[in-house]
Amino acid sequence: MVKQEWKEKGFVDEPVDEKLDLAKEIRRMCKEKNAVVLAHYYTEGAVQDVADFVGDSLALAQWAATTDADIIVMCGVHFMAETDKILCPDKKVLIPDLNAGCSLADSCPADELKEFIAQHPGHKVVSYVNTTAAVKALTDVVVTSSNAKLIVDSFPKDEKIIFGPDKNLGNYINSVTGRSMVLWNGGCHVHGQFSLEKILEIKKEHPQAKVLVHPECPAPIQAIADVIGSTAGLLKYAIEQDETEFIVATESGILHQMQKACPDKTFIPAPPEVSETIGCACNECSFMKLNTLKKVYNTLKYEWPEVKVDKRLAQKAVKPIDRMLEISKKLK
Repeated sequence: MVKQEWKEKGFVDEPVDEKLDLAKEIRRMCKEKNAVVLAHYYTEGAVQDVADFVGDSLALAQWAATTDADIIVMCGVHFMAETDKILCPDKKVLIPDLNAGCSLADSCPADELKEFIAQHPGHKVVSYVNTTAAVKALTDVVVTSSNAKLIVDSFPKDEKIIFGPDKNLGNYINSVTGRSMVLWNGGCHVHGQFSLEKILEIKKEHPQAKVLVHPECPAPIQAIADVIGSTAGLLKYAIEQDETEFIVATESGILHQMQKACPDKTFIPAPPEVSETIGCACNECSFMKLNTLKKVYNTLKYEWPEVKVDKRLAQKAVKPIDRMLEISKKLK
């Protein structure tokens, strides 16, 4: 029985013995319960290290779609757990904290998007994966930052397209494809608050550093980038290049994987206009950081919070996700 106080908090707030090796216990329960832990690059390093798989939104969706586990623990944000449940309706999908939302998903309410679509008849709807199940149900195909250009390019050149909700990513895709997609006016609070002035100051101190920028960042930040790419794409670039210094303009959680893969290289987090983290000049997603080892342990132990999606809604929402996965396979 889930305690009422847990329901009100949105996570299992059960005390844990400080002497307990949480990572070891999580791995033990995963084996015992046939569970997998999936973690996004933006979660804290300790959570990434205990996960069965770490990746960006596309890779996590692909992994969830093929796993034979009975339980999926999605260490990320709520829309990611929803996507896992849509792809795996017969599996139990857990999230360590129900409060782990997404400012970008919140910027696009389904009822408002429905009205927007009605105002633009004859348009295909391409939605970023950072959306609710209800928005996905209104969508023709879902994209991630890893595959957005490839999927948009798969449409005929004269196809009328609505792209949402991230306007910065949409503007970037328009610029590299030559299209004029109609853009929903949404954005990510993390990627939208990088400081151009502070990044340029760091660049003066580290003139040889390459500037790596996520396409959710505003155009002025993109304009000074040496490389624009998805989180996974930026990680791949950092690993493969000979350069040893990088200024990274995306959520700072990715620096954990970058440093693990390249211990001899220097990765500098691009600072926001105002840092909410005391003693840190980095840019963090407070939602992603709600995933902690203690919460992962408790959610596995009590198998709650569980994420569910209405079956009829899921049947609609799975179609654009499946189409994304199919197109991604073909365009590799």
